[in-house]
Amino acid sequence: MMKKITKSDKEWKEGLSSEAFSVLRKKQTEPPFTGILLENKDHGVYRCAGCGTPLFSSESKFDSGTGWPSFTRPLAHDHIEEEQDTSYGMKRIEVRCAVCGGHLGHVFDDGPKPTGKRFCINSVALQFEKQPKK
Repeated sequence: MMKKITKSDKEWKEGLSSEAFSVLRKKQTEPPFTGILLENKDHGVYRCAGCGTPLFSSESKFDSGTGWPSFTRPLAHDHIEEEQDTSYGMKRIEVRCAVCGGHLGHVFDDGPKPTGKRFCINSVALQFEKQPKK
């Protein structure tokens, strides 16, 4: 089990951009097709912008056409948490960072094979670490 990070809103605000704070801590959503990582095709790891936990690999990223970076699976299932979200009159599954609790986005059952999952993640909730291809 990974060690949890707990901070006050004031501490989070000091370390995050206003957009990242709004998404990660207040569960907002960035506008579609605006995120800097949407079109990223480099090889590497996508980390939580709040705490640096590795969340997704570029190998699982795909173009869903929805306007947000999408992935078929997390790097490790214990790096994320999933919880039912019924906000805005919708029924969805929220995805959060398991370490800092930051809101990342949602997961849907309309992704490609082999998982059939689409982890639809806010670009501002992620930091990309480029790595050489093996």
